[in-house]
Amino acid sequence: MASDIKRIAAIIAAEIGARPEQAAAAIGLLDEGATVPFVARYRKEVTGGLDDTQLRDLSERLAYLRELDARRETIVSSIREQGKLTEELEAKIAAAATKAELEDIYLPYKPKRRTKAEIARERGLGPLAEAILADRSKAPAELALAYVTEEVTDAKAALEGARDILSEQFAENADLVGKLRAYMKERAFLRAKVVDGKQEAGAKFADYFDHVERWSGVPSHRALAMLRGRNEEVLSLDIEVDADDQSPVKPVERMIANAYAIGGSLPGDKWLMEVAGWTWRIKLSLHLTLDLMRDLRERAEDEAIHVFARNLKDLLLAAPAG
Repeated sequence: MASDIKRIAAIIAAEIGARPEQAAAAIGLLDEGATVPFVARYRKEVTGGLDDTQLRDLSERLAYLRELDARRETIVSSIREQGKLTEELEAKIAAAATKAELEDIYLPYKPKRRTKAEIARERGLGPLAEAILADRSKAPAELALAYVTEEVTDAKAALEGARDILSEQFAENADLVGKLRAYMKERAFLRAKVVDGKQEAGAKFADYFDHVERWSGVPSHRALAMLRGRNEEVLSLDIEVDADDQSPVKPVERMIANAYAIGGSLPGDKWLMEVAGWTWRIKLSLHLTLDLMRDLRERAEDEAIHVFARNLKDLLLAAPAG
């Protein structure tokens, strides 16, 4: 427990501009039941003078990091019970710094309903997927002929099964998903549109009836307003990335392809490029859009709370009128 506090204190101290011993002292006080306002006002000598803003940030990050560690333990236990935990995987889990990164790593091991990829493997199509990925010089349709059975009625069905297997593999690549998420956070735009027929009833949201701005720069008040408009079924919100890119292969699809050295002119490359695009459209686009929407809400709510706390503090410390 002490080592955990020391580790967490070091992480938070670097983030709030404090020394590890200051963060550790504040964590100790909060764990004893003290509130942030109490510590900020009456325990400055213990924390080395941490102010209200630093302590609120510390309290929020402390809760997040402890939730992260609890989830980390659950994931390690789950993978160990499956008999799939390796030293390399355990080290990767230990190094995960965010919940999103941790869940990306866990995705291939997460218990789930029977998938199309699993059904395809049961039908013996795993080797076909591996063969197409390994040897791009051969036409996938020709390779697929060797896998036609009573269950797999023709080459087209065999290729669909191979696609399901590979798209699941691509979508569960933690490093790739992390890079795609980072790319979207940097390049994505938030688009708001009015729902047909709601113009009059939703007039208070008129500023957002046809609104686009970069996701990373949306201020909290606008984000919360648009999210409220969506909740009231006046606005529809979407995350767009490279919407104006007219190239046949979108940058996000190219990132998926590059992760598996797909991109040549061989028959296998052409088919695999289609699988990369299919993986983005069917599996990853919605998943990452939901991630960014959740991040937007959390970011906006956190910022709004900080602004409210700062304004309230200024009000309470202001000289009485008159």
